[in-house]
Amino acid sequence: MLDHGAAPPVVESTTPKTSALGALTRRKPVERLVMEGGQGEGGSLRRSLSMWQLTMISIGATLGTGIFVVLGDAVPQAGPAVTLAFVIAGLTALFSALSYAELAGTIPVAGSSYSYAYATMGELVAWVCGWCLVLEYGVSVAAVAVGWGEYVNELLDGTIGVTIPDALSSAPGEGGIINLPALIVVLLAMVFLLGGAKESARANTIMVVVKIAALVLFCTIGFMGFKSGNYSDFMPLGMAGVSAAGASLFFSYIGFDAASTAGEEAKNPQRDLPRAIMLSLIIVTALYVLVAAVAVGAWNWKDFEGSEASLAAIMNDVSGQAFWGTLLAAGAVISIASVVLTVLYGQTRVLFAMSRDGLVPKVFGKVSPKTGTPRVNTVIVSVFCGVLAAAIPLGELVDATSIGTLFAFALVNIAVVILRKTRPDMKRTFRVPLGWLFPVLGFGFCVYNMLSLGATTWTVFGCWMAAGLVFYFLYGMRRSRLATAAPAESAASTEK
Repeated sequence: MLDHGAAPPVVESTTPKTSALGALTRRKPVERLVMEGGQGEGGSLRRSLSMWQLTMISIGATLGTGIFVVLGDAVPQAGPAVTLAFVIAGLTALFSALSYAELAGTIPVAGSSYSYAYATMGELVAWVCGWCLVLEYGVSVAAVAVGWGEYVNELLDGTIGVTIPDALSSAPGEGGIINLPALIVVLLAMVFLLGGAKESARANTIMVVVKIAALVLFCTIGFMGFKSGNYSDFMPLGMAGVSAAGASLFFSYIGFDAASTAGEEAKNPQRDLPRAIMLSLIIVTALYVLVAAVAVGAWNWKDFEGSEASLAAIMNDVSGQAFWGTLLAAGAVISIASVVLTVLYGQTRVLFAMSRDGLVPKVFGKVSPKTGTPRVNTVIVSVFCGVLAAAIPLGELVDATSIGTLFAFALVNIAVVILRKTRPDMKRTFRVPLGWLFPVLGFGFCVYNMLSLGATTWTVFGCWMAAGLVFYFLYGMRRSRLATAAPAESAASTEK
């Protein structure tokens, strides 16, 4: 929904507050967020990304390991109705995507949900949200990089008959010395990012096209083995099975918010960010449903349980030739590499925004005048994620990325409601339809999915949040730009 009406903005005071309560609740007005957008230590980010490139960033971050391995877990829960489960999961993600679209068009800055929370709920909530994003992006980069190494071995085995030794492809806690492939893919992504946002976006677009082509190839081969009888009992485990599968499949949609971290590098963010977020979600959902429908048509749903039900295995079985499975493994290698690239990009941009606000060290906000990218930030984050992937068995820690993401999604839905209440006349290039209904539903679905996660995940999340709060109270609260700004700067900002 387009909203062409605009009224003079009501600007909140940015006068620094010295009380503890004031430090926790101080907000940064939308106008100030946008005014400071792109500015970092030593330079500014460059606006070079088109709507198509923004869409590819979202697809690149979302369409990855999930669809290549998820069917073996989801089909036994829902049967042939796994296609319906994908639609339900997509609708669940849609509610939050609508909220992201509205805020991305209204507050087009690099911090994504962190910045949205800063403008609506105050600095402490913004810090918690940003800390969740650090967990989401950082750990997921490492986890996806580990998965990349497994597909590289599968590809090498299918082409030249050799694999990387376990000592060089597994973390120390898993019987190896170092997971070298995981480290390599993170460092390759770092090289692309250091070249500039436009250059890395081009590389990502090529990789996204390849991964979509790989899935289309699967559908083409798989359709040759399609048996309509596999759909004779569409919902054998009832709606409860479909709901259970839908809840687990929701996590296959995590990543669509990556485009919102490019708010300060988009050519026309108010117009293009909402479109990119919605278009990417539609494309990903269509691909998921199509692939699931073909997979279940080619294999009876009962054959999925306890079997190696990857897309490559299905292609090999239908075609009778290992070549097609190997080709799909090559597509998976490229697919996962694009996830590493785009998620790593999002991580650096969130830290860039937090550094500009003074909540993390200034080094994360330094921009190279040559490439227009936060180079030191990119190197630090890449090395950290690479070492994490290469040396530490992640295990159940990976689930912590899901809870961190859901928490951030929930805050974005709340932020839409708050901004509608406090700034009803603000110009919005996109509005979530039906008032507060969809944001409230989005918040509810996020909470539901969070509660479905295990006790270990909640323990990890609690420890991470505790560490973040300690860091904030010892460092961020006192060094925040809102806390240290000169009175003259605050007065000037208020007058605007």
